[in-house]
Amino acid sequence: MTALSMMRLLPHGGRIATGSIHLDGDDLLALSEREMRGVRGGKMGMIFQEPMTSLNPVMRVGEQIAEAVRLHDELKGRAAVQQRVVELLDAVGIPDPERRTREYPHQLSGGMKQRVMIAMALAGRPELLIADEPTTALDVTIQAQVLRLLKQLQRETGMAILLITHDLGVVAESADRLAVMYAGQIVETADVADFFAAPKHPYSRKLFQSLPDSHKRDEQLAVIEGSVPPLDSRFEGCRFAERCELAVARCHKEIPAWNPTAPQQGVRCLLYADKPIQPGARERKVQAVRHDVDHGETRLLQVEGLKVYFPIHKGVFRRVVGHVRAVDGVSLAIPKGRTLALVGESGCGKTTVGKGILQLIRPTAGSVRFGVDELTEMRGEVLRRRRGDMQIIFQDPMSSMNPRMLVGDIVAEGMLAQGMGDRTSRQRRVAELLEQVGLRADAASRYPHEFSGGQRQRICVARALAVEPQLIVCDEPTSALDVSVQAQILNLLKSLQRQLGLSYFFITHNISVVAYLADEVAVMYLGRIVEQGRVDEVLEAPAHPYTQALLSAVPVPDPQRQRSVIRLEGDMPSPSDPPAGCHFHPRCPEAMAHCQAAYPDSVSLSGSHRASCHLLATDAASHS
Repeated sequence: MTALSMMRLLPHGGRIATGSIHLDGDDLLALSEREMRGVRGGKMGMIFQEPMTSLNPVMRVGEQIAEAVRLHDELKGRAAVQQRVVELLDAVGIPDPERRTREYPHQLSGGMKQRVMIAMALAGRPELLIADEPTTALDVTIQAQVLRLLKQLQRETGMAILLITHDLGVVAESADRLAVMYAGQIVETADVADFFAAPKHPYSRKLFQSLPDSHKRDEQLAVIEGSVPPLDSRFEGCRFAERCELAVARCHKEIPAWNPTAPQQGVRCLLYADKPIQPGARERKVQAVRHDVDHGETRLLQVEGLKVYFPIHKGVFRRVVGHVRAVDGVSLAIPKGRTLALVGESGCGKTTVGKGILQLIRPTAGSVRFGVDELTEMRGEVLRRRRGDMQIIFQDPMSSMNPRMLVGDIVAEGMLAQGMGDRTSRQRRVAELLEQVGLRADAASRYPHEFSGGQRQRICVARALAVEPQLIVCDEPTSALDVSVQAQILNLLKSLQRQLGLSYFFITHNISVVAYLADEVAVMYLGRIVEQGRVDEVLEAPAHPYTQALLSAVPVPDPQRQRSVIRLEGDMPSPSDPPAGCHFHPRCPEAMAHCQAAYPDSVSLSGSHRASCHLLATDAASHS
């Protein structure tokens, strides 16, 4: 909303009540709407969070960029405009830019769509670029490309960038200064190095403590109890007081003043005004509660050679001219009470693997054994009954719930489908489930839109638990959540696993979540598993070049820590036309001639650690 106010693009009914906005000496609030249209896309550009909803799906990419060029550039003639469009696409690193101008948004990958949005924002040669969560929906390798591009463009053009994000790792790597916002108010500003060395506001410090990593595996993550107050609330004291562990009586009554801590730095906190809060004051680590669940090593799920192909139809008669090989021979196993994480770039087939396991998509080939049952041979009522043992939590909780159904009916729907109990017992079970996931029982009588994002995801967890499953497929359940809400969901999942002995198949591209939650991890590229093993083995000693590049691209919330990022140029090839030989060889910095000829066999490295790479096979042969 702050960025929209700067652009004067507030939704209907919104208004700027007080304050001023100056850009290069101009008072933007004093400009007419016509004058402001010259500023938007001109002196000030904006990249929105979701490129697919920002781009017009029925206009070619080149036409959309040309529209911005004609509005904000003085170029005359179609040829000059077209040349400028090609220059912009080339500047943002899109290969073969002239051909791409004739394509539609759906023909581009997520990273390319975001690059097109950047090209449009650059069309007016802006002095200020507002980047609103530009990498939130992207995996780490594409995120690294986009952030590297923004830095390069900033060096070349000298523009300022306002980066809006909830990823502290991105802040550490990309920003010079930062401002922390809570409930519509800036609570802290600082240079990045000073902030990461010693955050001053209690809210800022809680954000750091909420970050998952491997060192916290035996702890519960720190959470900020409650939720952000509605922006129509009337505040009497500090806006964070209700959720602050350090709050005293006066915090609820007095509005904190701004306390300068250094030139152009400060914090809004009454406690800091009295005496600077020392990091760690009254903060505590919460040890995870352990429950004696016998995990053993009994395999609950065994997947062998799973393939999911989608036919490509063409022509009036819908002839099959090829196949999209979304999943191309995946094998994996999940023991009882354990968590297997599946990581990889967007579009590599992770979600399709999850749906293929649950038989929500019928596999083309392969075996999926759940306990002693072969799921691929089940149909109809038999399969429906077996699905009670397997549930899924989707990425977007709001789109996976019927907005017209009460929460109680949403949670009870699975029990009704499985014929579990009568109405009274189901209502009682719903109340128990809601309380088990940290919500009040009276939430059953409310609608999904009345809850925050984290609360909606808790409702989805309750719905999954309703039929007492043994396995839950978690499809990016925390990717749309900020770090404090993410910590709540991860704590909940870990606690439920210890209490109930659940097994999780956790699909994600967040490596820090994998390090905290998973027991084993599998790395996927273009429909195939390229490396898998225990979390510590894979994350500490990655063997496959793709895994090495993936881990090197993860932003670290520490500006002092130097990393050597392995650059992956270009995008993942199309699964409808995968490269011959090793699918990764066109992007691999260590590719050999043999990599183009044959797909590598899986090589055992140590224990459960395996990887498919010709380099590893060559090393193994030389040592034998």
